[in-house]
Amino acid sequence: MTDPLAAEAHRLRTVEQLSLSQIQDRLGIGKGRLYELLRGVPPPEWTRRPNAKDELRSQAVALREEGRSVVDIALALGIAKSTAYQWVRHLPLDPDSDAARARQHAHAARMREARWAPYREERDQSRAAVRAEAAEQVGPLDDRDLLLLGAAIYWSEGAKSKPWRRSERIQLINSDVRLLALFLRFLESIGVDRTVPSYRVSIHESADVEAAVAWWIEALDLPADRFHPATLKRHQPKTVRRNTGVDYRGCLIIDVPQSRKVYWLIEGVVDGLVGPGDKGVSDDR
Repeated sequence: MTDPLAAEAHRLRTVEQLSLSQIQDRLGIGKGRLYELLRGVPPPEWTRRPNAKDELRSQAVALREEGRSVVDIALALGIAKSTAYQWVRHLPLDPDSDAARARQHAHAARMREARWAPYREERDQSRAAVRAEAAEQVGPLDDRDLLLLGAAIYWSEGAKSKPWRRSERIQLINSDVRLLALFLRFLESIGVDRTVPSYRVSIHESADVEAAVAWWIEALDLPADRFHPATLKRHQPKTVRRNTGVDYRGCLIIDVPQSRKVYWLIEGVVDGLVGPGDKGVSDDR
């Protein structure tokens, strides 16, 4: 004989698609009794909770198809490596894929770093010690020191008069802020204040020109009103140069007006250092 309560419970579950709590309220029975009546009856689809792992599994498969390793997948999804392996083991990696090659290169780079890091650390410590000792030996610079250094800097880096183009005007361009700072100290030691020269930044058009000019002004304590518009170099999109980051500030050009006598002074200092008759030195330079 069919239990009418069981039959009604089955009907409410399969026909009206009610949840367990709704059937309990309708029949007025306890949860344990209801479970006995509905044993073997599948719940309605709408009462099933979505399985969060199903979404994670789908993401794991998608990452595997992109060529990601089990370790990468586990880290990306926040799951155990064993779980990631179970989900994607049916998808072997292509050893010739771009992702596989990238992983191999990254692994090789990590191995090189681990192998050479101790040697680089020792080298860096030795370098710092040598630099500190050398800097201590220099001590303060007097006017004669600045005269010799400034003349040597200009003669190696500055614009010089040529037999086919006489120009005895001080103009120096460089990207090294420390060398330029030393040259400005030389100019000051012979009476040329920083407000006398004009300044101009030479830089690629793809850089932040305004930021570069502001950086040079602050770094060398230069008067902003002595700066001329920057000289822009054309940017090559496929450039191989490496000075393209945020620290790229171009070169600074220092141009001293009416500086013929300063030029002659530098010539004389160089003559005194190497001798006017030495090989490679002539009156025309």
